[in-house]
Amino acid sequence: MNTLVKRFKSATITLGCVLLSLSQANASGLLTAKGSGTELLIQDHVVNVTIEDGYAITTVENTFFNPSNTELEAIYEFPVPKNGTVAEFTVWIDDQPVIGEVVEKARARQLYETEKQAGRDAGLTEKKSIFGFESSVSPVRAQQTTKTRLVYMQAADIEGGIGRYVYPLEDGGTDQAKLDFWQTNNKVNGAFSFDLNLRSSFAVDAVRAPAHAHAVISNSDYQNWKIAIKQNGTATASPIIGEPTAISTINQLDERVAEFEAPTSTGGNALNQDVVVYWRLQQDLPGAIELVAHREPGDRRGTFMLTVTPGVDLQPITEGRDWIFVLDRSGSMSGKYQTLMDATSQALSKLGNDDRFRILLFDDQVDELSAGWMAADEISLSKITQALNNSAPRGSTDLYKGLSAAMSKLDSDRTSSIVLITDGVANVGKTEKQDFINLMSQQDVRLFTAIMGNGTNRPMLESMTRASKGFATNVSNSDDIMGVMLSALEKVKYEAMHDVSLNIKGLKTSDLVSSKVSTLYRGQQMVIFGHYYGDGQALAVLNAKISGESKQYKTKFSFPKEATNNPEVERLWAYANIQSLNDKASYLGTSAEDYRSAIVGTAIEYGLVTDFTSMIVMRDEQFEANGIKRNNRKRRETEQSAKAKRSAAPVAQRQVDQNAPAFPQKRPSYSRGGGGGGGGGGGAINPLTLLMLLPIAFAWLRRRTAINKNA
Repeated sequence: MNTLVKRFKSATITLGCVLLSLSQANASGLLTAKGSGTELLIQDHVVNVTIEDGYAITTVENTFFNPSNTELEAIYEFPVPKNGTVAEFTVWIDDQPVIGEVVEKARARQLYETEKQAGRDAGLTEKKSIFGFESSVSPVRAQQTTKTRLVYMQAADIEGGIGRYVYPLEDGGTDQAKLDFWQTNNKVNGAFSFDLNLRSSFAVDAVRAPAHAHAVISNSDYQNWKIAIKQNGTATASPIIGEPTAISTINQLDERVAEFEAPTSTGGNALNQDVVVYWRLQQDLPGAIELVAHREPGDRRGTFMLTVTPGVDLQPITEGRDWIFVLDRSGSMSGKYQTLMDATSQALSKLGNDDRFRILLFDDQVDELSAGWMAADEISLSKITQALNNSAPRGSTDLYKGLSAAMSKLDSDRTSSIVLITDGVANVGKTEKQDFINLMSQQDVRLFTAIMGNGTNRPMLESMTRASKGFATNVSNSDDIMGVMLSALEKVKYEAMHDVSLNIKGLKTSDLVSSKVSTLYRGQQMVIFGHYYGDGQALAVLNAKISGESKQYKTKFSFPKEATNNPEVERLWAYANIQSLNDKASYLGTSAEDYRSAIVGTAIEYGLVTDFTSMIVMRDEQFEANGIKRNNRKRRETEQSAKAKRSAAPVAQRQVDQNAPAFPQKRPSYSRGGGGGGGGGGGAINPLTLLMLLPIAFAWLRRRTAINKNA
């Protein structure tokens, strides 16, 4: 077996393909028990997003109206955003905003019920499942409105020079028990608006919202961009200072695709379609390690966020490989299945001349469409495409059986990749997380997961990924199909950095947590959070192995004695730390309950909603009567003040050592082919081009759906 095959003995890719569910619209909104009668209305839904300094802050304001003559309780559900942590839940009481505080989950529920029974204003936000949060407000008085505000934070998602933000609204439709009990009112009767403000320390040369063709995008310079989406699919640009300098080719492209409307929400302004925004960084940027720190005056300890974007010349893998496509055809895929088949056919057409493939379909059984290994030639692809189009969804989801069948016939003499396309909800056979982690440990495999939709069992799929040292990609129904699949394929075409670790010398650090395991694939970033003590110059050393050869990259930073511009970094560290504890429980095959005390303590200190903590809103005198300190209110006031200060100033350049950079080469980019120095795309199809063409695909899918309905 040659050295190259040994390095990539067996790679596994799990692709939860972007599936556009045109027949089933499950979404965020107000819940009403089926058959209970009167419903509340969503009068206004206003979203404001700011992305800067390596993280995003999302603010959502809802106004509910009670059209009945009796007091009602509002229960509003919304999906859990990827790596998002709820930082604020506010309810307007007597026309004044009251910010919630975090306490243990059972106590929060008990306090809310007590306040509700007493007829006093109260609110509660809980994490209800792996899929989503739920906010309750009582009372919404007869013929009156009630206003709430949710704020959550998350690290920015940038890969291969392309940033991505998702405002999740679709719930995935995979929780059948919930669907049987609740009906959801997701229609906005008044104003819907989405405004995103992108402030980038690196120049951005294009911004897109592929599923929202009528979004208005503007910029005052290449570091400040705004995107606005308003009700009825129209928008007006947010006010900006200076003359817009948006790239003319992007504007011209908007004109070319204007006739192809993106899918609109059914029933008016319904909250049933994710908003996905992409931005493309300037080409030929250097690899870098960037520092953002926070430290209050006089504090002994500071908190930092290091973003590692390698500029390393990872060499392409040129020999042919084997691909096993494992496709979910269970009942939960209904409404998504044809798009799954179309995307698979397109992916097969991109395989190399020396590649082979197999096709497996699974529900509660596994069937093979291919006759063993097939060459990726025109005749074979034509046969398989016809067989895919003749298949149909059915049955339950035995994910374990499908994955086991794929792993059972791997050829040890060839590099193998398993493409598992699923919504990730295993409901028969082996369904426990540890079963899948054990399965991944039986062979030297790599699991690459594109997690589809907001109803996916994300923790299980991500645990499988981490156990195999692969990577995970979250995919929305409003994403680009081929762009996501090709970006995943692009990574495994190149060498990877293994056994990656970061050491900081010359300064005491502690409590380090990372967004990635010890493997970095081409184009990926690694975000590391931690605490530091003291101040001054420190040496950051990144160690890694490439094809078995040890590599080391160094740079210097000045850790500040005082830094107050980014207090959100503390909350982001706390959330990453809680995720790390959950990951540790998964890896050890234990329950997160084993870390309950540590999670609760961290969540209460930093104001986070978790599996074990919730956010309660009461009148100020009730907080005092129950001995609850207003720590989260104070933290939010600090964060809001810092955000206002940043907004009034020019975009800050995150600290990067310009004199002695860590990486000698440019960072990889998915958006341009060719090129040396690690910056080229290897001649792959430009994913951003595909994003720009997506409105055409949406129009085609809408026409196809109409034809199917009339057939």
